[in-house]
Amino acid sequence: MNCDLLSFRKHAAHILFGLCAICALNVAQAGLFDDEEARKAILELRNRVEQNRQAAETQDAELKRSLSKALDDKILEDNANNSALRRSMLDLQTQIEALRAELARLRGQDEQVVRDVIDMQRRQRDLAQSVDERFRRFDPVKVQLDGNEFMAEPTEKREYDIAFALFRKPDYAAAAIALADFVRRYPNTGYGPSALFWLGNAEYATKDYREAVVHFRSMLAAAPEHPKAPEAALALANSQIELKDPRSARKTLEDLLKAYPQSEAAAAAKDRLTRLR
Repeated sequence: MNCDLLSFRKHAAHILFGLCAICALNVAQAGLFDDEEARKAILELRNRVEQNRQAAETQDAELKRSLSKALDDKILEDNANNSALRRSMLDLQTQIEALRAELARLRGQDEQVVRDVIDMQRRQRDLAQSVDERFRRFDPVKVQLDGNEFMAEPTEKREYDIAFALFRKPDYAAAAIALADFVRRYPNTGYGPSALFWLGNAEYATKDYREAVVHFRSMLAAAPEHPKAPEAALALANSQIELKDPRSARKTLEDLLKAYPQSEAAAAAKDRLTRLR
């Protein structure tokens, strides 16, 4: 647009220069015409100049209006474009914020899922551990007692330990009841010989010598090689002595010396035999 304005101004300057030249030429030739013709020529020249000036002004005004309109249109277009751009940027910003909110929500869900999974895994571990512990309560356990090793049920071991704890307390009456009940409930248990031995001792301590004789004999018959068999034989003889049965006591002591000559109980058996004779 600026280039069109400069071109127009150059064109107008050329026209004015031409008019001036014509005026100068007419003045130079004025002497050749009379005054009337000169005036007519001057008026005509003036009319031409005025017409050219008006035409130039009209063209200039038209050009200015065109330039102004073009500039206004450009400004309106730029404003429209800027408004559209701002709307687009606002829409984009809104979408970005929406995406951020959605991402935050998804992250929150992911974190909750992770926490739920961790919690579920912990519960599964606790449940598995609880189940294992419950099964272990029923699984046989290895027991070592009085030089013997055997397998026993957990309840079986627990009941024997309770009964033996009563004997050591000492609560011989309660121990006798608990051990008698244990022997009756578990006739084939690996605890059998030991349970019979301590049952006989509990009965001897409560002066129930007849039952003591029964259980000491049962223990010797079931486990003659048991480490406590010599002590059981000596306790059997003592129970028979308390029952005023020296004949049976002597037989028990003689059998003890034959079966277990190197035991500590054998020395006590010799002393008992000497007194019985």
